[in-house]
Amino acid sequence: MTPTIAIVGAGARGLIYARAAAADGRGRVVAVAEPDPARRAVLAAEHGLPDTACYAGWAELAAVPKLADAVVIATQDHMHTEPAVAFARLGYDILLEKPMAPTEPEARAITEAVERAGVIFAVGHVLRYTPYTRALKEIVSSGRLGSVSSVQHLEPVGWWHQAHSFVRGAWRESAGSGPMLLTKSCHDIDWLLHVLEDQPVSVASFGSLTHFRPENRPEGAGARCVSCAVESGCPYSAKRLYLGCLGDPKSEFWPLGPVTPDATPAGVMSALETGPYGRCVYACDNDVVDQQVVIMEFAGGATVSFTMTAFTPLEHRKTRIFGSHGYAEGDGRTIRVVDFTTGAEEVVDSQNGVGASLADGHGGGDAGLTRVFLEAVATRDQARLGADAEAALAGHRVVWAAERARRTRTVQAL
Repeated sequence: MTPTIAIVGAGARGLIYARAAAADGRGRVVAVAEPDPARRAVLAAEHGLPDTACYAGWAELAAVPKLADAVVIATQDHMHTEPAVAFARLGYDILLEKPMAPTEPEARAITEAVERAGVIFAVGHVLRYTPYTRALKEIVSSGRLGSVSSVQHLEPVGWWHQAHSFVRGAWRESAGSGPMLLTKSCHDIDWLLHVLEDQPVSVASFGSLTHFRPENRPEGAGARCVSCAVESGCPYSAKRLYLGCLGDPKSEFWPLGPVTPDATPAGVMSALETGPYGRCVYACDNDVVDQQVVIMEFAGGATVSFTMTAFTPLEHRKTRIFGSHGYAEGDGRTIRVVDFTTGAEEVVDSQNGVGASLADGHGGGDAGLTRVFLEAVATRDQARLGADAEAALAGHRVVWAAERARRTRTVQAL
């Protein structure tokens, strides 16, 4: 059986999942629902879809008889709940882009709908499905490190990525999308729960918007990079970033794709003169944090610290695991393991030669999740995914508790 797939939302994430399914050969895209005609046309052309298989939105697709085995929902975060509930009721298996929803009641509604319908369900927690994660989890689960005492986990967002997505871009405002910890880092929290096979019992958090603020605007800065006297000396220059994408197909897809479909110097400059991505990073309407620390105590006694920061290169996550009998340190590709009994050291190569960004497929996680989801659909086996809706919700609940802790400066029980 080769599952058929409908894509709801033909932006970057929808395109990525559709392409991964087609490249893998385990799935076939048969429909698209997308309100933007240009994006809809791109996905339709790539997958040879007739006009009759193209819909202006998820509601139009949901109004016709079920026409695919599964649906990928890659709409904006605040537009997940209604289509997820509707397609679950129609019997579609669902791959839902992360986060599940902006609020716990909405995510709970999705969970209940999925469980009632008995459909296969996955959330886009792609970090679970990389070769690196499989290798690290095997080391922890094998007992080589003994009992885990503590973990340090770093998410290096990348200075230009923060400016692109979380200062100028669609995820810059908590009210419009969600807090940074939810929109960017919910799969890091999910990943920690997955690797440790345990649940937090309490959480604290600290973080704020430290840099991308009006008072940090350089002397002489303009409202837009195209007309700024100090642009050439600014690390967040939109001209440098987006003009630098030209000629590289991956970079033209992302980050340039959301800026303009016209991948020419004139097209880029026009977009920067009029669109949101040309604004000075110190004169935007952003309010999400640019750094945050989350501290968790797990039921088994381990303590975990997670740091998300904008002020890094965009790289793979970095993790240190401290056990009673050994130590492991990973960089997204290799894992250094130290045995306390013998003093021996081993470097485990996960054979992950893929970059960390969206354009690189998140270290193989995008393709990995798509493959496992399609296998689960074909075999009717939710267990292949290693998680269900309740497991996805559990990680989200930690995120919401951490945000409450950050805002109220309290320790939150879970």
